[in-house]
Formats: sequence, C-alpha cells, structure tokens
Amino acid sequence: MPSAIPVSVMLSAVEVDETVERRSLAEESWLEALRERWYQSERAGRDVGETAIRHWVHRHWPGFVRARWIEHMLGERFWVELGRHEFGILRDTPVNLRPLLDCIIAQLKCGAENLDIICWACRKPYAEREAVQQLLSAINVNAHRFRCSFADD
Repeated sequence: MPSAIPVSVMLSAVEVDETVERRSLAEESWLEALRERWYQSERAGRDVGETAIRHWVHRHWPGFVRARWIEHMLGERFWVELGRHEFGILRDTPVNLRPLLDCIIAQLKCGAENLDIICWACRKPYAEREAVQQLLSAINVNAHRFRCSFADD
C-alpha cells in the first residue's frame, strides 16, 4: 500500500547529466507549427499562412507543452525554458508509488487537470488518495501554463 512521502523528498535537486538531450520549447514548437502550415497549405493547394500557425497554437500548444513538461520532470529530456530545479523530480519516485504515478501521468498526457485526478483518486483507498495528493503537489500542474511565444492573441 503506498505511503505518503514529503514533497521535499521528491523536489530534491537533480543534476542534469551531460548526456541528456537538451531542447528548446520555442524552437520545437515553431517547427511543429510550420509543419502544420505546410500540411494545411498542401491540402488547400495554396499557402494558408498565419491561419495554420494560429490553428496549431490553439489546437496543439497545450498538449505539446504538457508532453514536454512531463518529459522534463521524468528526466527524459531537458527543456531549456523549464525550470532546472524541476528536471527529473519524478525520476526518483519510490517504487511503491510508481504505478500510481504512471496512472497520473497517463491522465495528464490525455489532458486531465488536478480536479480530474482528484476525482479519480476519490475511488481509491485512503492511503492512495494521500499519495495522489503528494504527487500532485510535486507535479504542480497549475504552475505550468505557458503562453506560446509566437502566438498573437
């Protein structure tokens, strides 16, 4: 049965290994938006320009950022715009909490918010609910709402 762990344990500083791939959200998202522009332009038979870029930002930006943020917290890839202190914070999650963390991450990848996960946890035993609260505190979904750097709205 999972036991609650102090958030401070999960937030311990993790060194960024030199072998970890470093990427930029701004650069990668711009390339994704340009691909969207190309696809839409090919479909339309003409350059659809900024309309396609705005479409990508509106439709894909939140999921794009969230997926990269999860990679960052798991220590899989370092995104330069995200906090160094958050890199890899979930990597050392205790083994007994790992299945619970995996369920939370799967929900986050599908766009779930804190409330969705809390409602899901309400059907769990008390100890697991406590662990979910600790994990959500460490993950801190609400602190990770980024505006797209090339969005015009």
